[in-house]
Amino acid sequence: LKTCTGCKSARYCSIKCQKEHRSQHKRACKKRATELRDEVLFRQTEGTDCPICLLPMPLDPDKLAMISCCGRKICAGCEFANALREIEEGLKPTCPFCRLPAPRDDEKTFEVNMKRRAEVDDPAALQWMGVECQQKGDYSGAFEFWTRAAELGDSESHYQLSVMYHGGYGVEKDE
Repeated sequence: LKTCTGCKSARYCSIKCQKEHRSQHKRACKKRATELRDEVLFRQTEGTDCPICLLPMPLDPDKLAMISCCGRKICAGCEFANALREIEEGLKPTCPFCRLPAPRDDEKTFEVNMKRRAEVDDPAALQWMGVECQQKGDYSGAFEFWTRAAELGDSESHYQLSVMYHGGYGVEKDE
């Protein structure tokens, strides 16, 4: 039997059968393919290296880029190299990590994507949500997000928690 290459769930006895069923299967296939892609992206954990060039990530947050479609942090060098490649080759903007069309650069889209990723315990998204809560003065919310991210191994969240304890922001101050 032939398996649908998009969703990997439908099986067909022949290519002819697959073509005949395509119109009925297309919507469900696209949805399932998106779910499979998201599972792979959500399952990947954030490391200390850039996922593209595999060089150590800079400590300066201004030298990092957070991509909202896949929630990955990449180094500024890889972001620049991707933009340069797109300009030189006349390509439409794509995500440097997952190569999907670049998401709209509005705050609402970014926030929706980060919240969705935080719901499935993506450490980078949890860390970002903690920063958002902290900036709004919601230290208990920031503490919850950073604790979850730290439990998943996010070093930035460990650091943010130490700052909270050191300064007594929303928690009992360490002496």
